[in-house]
Amino acid sequence: MRTFALAMMAALLLTGCGTARGDRGLSGAGIGAGIGLIGGPPGVIVGGAVGAVVGLVTPPSKVNLGRPAWNQ
Repeated sequence: MRTFALAMMAALLLTGCGTARGDRGLSGAGIGAGIGLIGGPPGVIVGGAVGAVVGLVTPPSKVNLGRPAWNQ
């Protein structure tokens, strides 16, 4: 059950990513801050910063999850 919940959370988080650089940075900051909540206030700041940087520097072509299940 835990594995399923983690897979669903990962899928939900990945759907927030856009193709524009600003969209990826903003969604990365939100995802990082959400995960950083586990560590308290410092975790939110660090998680948001790391998530924003990763979102900004990762081109959309590097994240390819294949064809969506509804298109197969």
